[in-house]
Amino acid sequence: MNAIILCGGLSTRLGEIAKDTPKILLEIKGKTVLEWQLEKLKGIGITEVVLAAGHLSEVLFERVGLHLNGVTFTYAVEQERLGTGGAIKHAWEYVTKPDESTIILNGDVLTTVDLADMTKYLPPDSNGIILGAKVKDVASYGTLEYDTHFHLTKFKEKEGVHKPGYQNGGIYIFNFGAKKYFLAEKAFSIEYDVFPKMKNLFVYESDKPWIDIGVPERLEWARENWGENVK
Repeated sequence: MNAIILCGGLSTRLGEIAKDTPKILLEIKGKTVLEWQLEKLKGIGITEVVLAAGHLSEVLFERVGLHLNGVTFTYAVEQERLGTGGAIKHAWEYVTKPDESTIILNGDVLTTVDLADMTKYLPPDSNGIILGAKVKDVASYGTLEYDTHFHLTKFKEKEGVHKPGYQNGGIYIFNFGAKKYFLAEKAFSIEYDVFPKMKNLFVYESDKPWIDIGVPERLEWARENWGENVK
């Protein structure tokens, strides 16, 4: 299996916190977000990761280099803003096993989800599977609608409704056939330009702790509570 981590965002919501430091290198309980994610990936046997970098890519390379904690990195650096879909499409060109499935992680996500269990639920003849992470308040997230067989029926935009629900957890596993749904142009969104076209996409529903550290208040919460306090 291949692995891609999306870590080229501008981190504008974090302001000065991430002005000179890539979001994926922010520290949570003595480890960077990248190190937390590598632990999860190594648990499913991943030893090669493509870093889809862009903003502050030179800082990322200087601090991480080509190897970290037994994992080898390849850098797929954006020369222009590509959006989430364009970034994945670009990074996919750098994987070493193009015919195998590829796991993709947003570079601001922390979760206790068992990735080995998630891979078990990937139907081999499907386009792929998305982590459906439960949050107490989905008002600021895009939510997922799916049937009793966990087949994705709709990816809904942020509705601003305060209620618990399952939202796009920022971890995807795509089979090779998913590539045909990616747009020909360079820049596009995975959420709004690709997912709606996929007719055979599934959801891995999880109530495990999940957080994205892309805003100051959630980053602060993670720095205070993640790790041994979260199971």
